[in-house]
Amino acid sequence: MRGLRLPVFFTLITTMALCGYAQAFGFNDVIKKASAMSGETYKEPPKAPDFLRNLGYSEYQSIRFKPDQSLWRSGRSRFQVMMIPQGSFYSNAVRLNVIDGEGVHPIGFDKAMFDYPSPELAKRIPADLGYAGFKLTYPLSGKGTQNQFLVFGGASYFRGVGANQSFGLSGRGVAVDTGLPSGEEFPAFTEFWMEHPKAGSDVMVVYGLLDGPSLTGAYRFEIYPGKSTKMDVTAQLFFRDDIEQLGQAPLTSMFFYGDNTLRPRGEWRPQVHDSKGLLINDGLTGEWLWRPLVNPARLQLSYHHVQRLDGFGLIQRDREFDDFQDGEARYDRRPSMWVKPSGAVDDGWDKGEVVLVEIPSSAESNDNIVAFFKPDQPATDGASRKLEYSVMFGEPDITGQPSARAVRTFVGKGNGPDEQGEALRMVVDFKGGELAGLRPDAAVVSQVSGGEGVEVVEHFVEYIEARDVWRLSILAVPSPEQSLNLRGFLTKDDKQVTETWTYLLGPSTDLRGNSG
Repeated sequence: MRGLRLPVFFTLITTMALCGYAQAFGFNDVIKKASAMSGETYKEPPKAPDFLRNLGYSEYQSIRFKPDQSLWRSGRSRFQVMMIPQGSFYSNAVRLNVIDGEGVHPIGFDKAMFDYPSPELAKRIPADLGYAGFKLTYPLSGKGTQNQFLVFGGASYFRGVGANQSFGLSGRGVAVDTGLPSGEEFPAFTEFWMEHPKAGSDVMVVYGLLDGPSLTGAYRFEIYPGKSTKMDVTAQLFFRDDIEQLGQAPLTSMFFYGDNTLRPRGEWRPQVHDSKGLLINDGLTGEWLWRPLVNPARLQLSYHHVQRLDGFGLIQRDREFDDFQDGEARYDRRPSMWVKPSGAVDDGWDKGEVVLVEIPSSAESNDNIVAFFKPDQPATDGASRKLEYSVMFGEPDITGQPSARAVRTFVGKGNGPDEQGEALRMVVDFKGGELAGLRPDAAVVSQVSGGEGVEVVEHFVEYIEARDVWRLSILAVPSPEQSLNLRGFLTKDDKQVTETWTYLLGPSTDLRGNSG
């Protein structure tokens, strides 16, 4: 019997070796730090000097990290690390550490790692300033080229891309009271630990310590770059105070205008946005819900209830250059971002609401869209919560959605029979899924309902051969002082064959003849 124990012991030793640096420092160490910190009074981190925080966007961008100074450049790791300078909205330093076979090593600040736009600015940089964050690079486009694919910098923000994409929307560690009158709180990562990847490895592990007035947190990111970049996230949150609206796995993006809105005066580009809509999958009902984004006249919060969240994300469905005609910003290359819970059903991802916050914006430089999951389970002082989920950056198909999708939404003045009041015509084009290959005369039926105060005058569906889409047309009349709220989908043989399209248009909008 003793001989049978040898393979078990051997497996244990092998596993410990493969884990690399788990003995030197690991996730449990970060959890201990976060737990201890939650019992202490919150202290706001020191800010960068005023002259750095007051830098304009262009001047800050001209502070360049020297690629030949990248961490691990001289080794055989496929990953390298570039540092982010403090300045502009990057107003706080974070502590950076490397974990390797010899232990944990802090990364000291070195101002010589950067090129500065002028000698005058360079000489004013304190020798102990610290870094604002870091960028990870990896040979996404082939051997010999290091491509930036993931950035951690600013509060708890991170941005990622898949291969051949341009940076766009962001994720965050957590959101606190976003969109509420009481004001939003921005917890921040204060320290990171990066495991030195083995030679040739295509996975990297990063740990983060989060601190804020109402909570602390320990994070583990297991990072897989590629055609789509994936992060497996484990987080342990510790609440210092009751939180009215906790946002789990928050996403932040930009929507200035699109094919469902009026084009701002003077704008020649057909659309300007990082994300086209919010997609939600309810794992219990199986419903896929699509909500096109808007740039509202007033702050707008939408709450989408789910029985069991299976995934949500902000999706950039327009993938052609002609959709935007912007040769510099290349919004057609911006990634979609998809969050998928991976823990137990009752582990922070059960019943709750996917919250969409849409903020009025007059420029494409403003991130005005936020989406997150708000669980029914309250966040209370002294409690803790473990979260496990994955985050993916890539093309729209990262969602794994099988149903037909709403590829276009158009909104305009109504022109139907006996219309009254401010009738609006909504046109929604569906494509793919079970609609693909149907005969033009197939018995596809539209199903539409309106929210409170909305009269649905008519709705019908027709096949548009020129676009190979099934077009849902809706004529609806909202109550003058209420929002227009609609839901619609297509069926065949009494079976839903498309995602559920939903739309919200507030009363104060030019599309309803009112800009007040």
